[in-house]
Amino acid sequence: MTAEAQTAKTAAPADERDLVLTRIIDAPREKLFRCWTEAELIKQWFAPLPYTTPFAELDVRPGGSSLIVMRSPDGVDMPNPFVYLEVVKNERLVGTDAYTRAWEPSAKPFMTLILTFEDAGDGKTLYTARALHWTVADREAHEKMGFHVGWGICTDQLAALAAKI
Repeated sequence: MTAEAQTAKTAAPADERDLVLTRIIDAPREKLFRCWTEAELIKQWFAPLPYTTPFAELDVRPGGSSLIVMRSPDGVDMPNPFVYLEVVKNERLVGTDAYTRAWEPSAKPFMTLILTFEDAGDGKTLYTARALHWTVADREAHEKMGFHVGWGICTDQLAALAAKI
């Protein structure tokens, strides 16, 4: 794990079902937003290495559905379908896996993700990823899956990509 991943801040959750990662990233928010909303860019950083992201299809608009597939080193695909609830260019993305596409409910909703990109001055961005889970058990499961370490590594990868695009 990189030093940045180890020092990723965890903001105080608003609720016992939430997990939060906050970081100052040395890239303007426009670049971070692009990394989250362009399929070819998201495939370059979304999964913590050695996992990969072989497929990403994004319809970035409220009500638009997306599918991002992570692949484990042993070849197991993990599809991540979700629907965008709110899109504010360069500022905020909100999506949920409560729906698989359009307004078709998923079999097991797990979380709603709120991403914010705030200007931190000098071309830097205050980046916050807030995962709101349906239950405390879901939050605990996500934490045990390695939310802080995994999302910290992915945030390092996101920051590195944003710095070079």
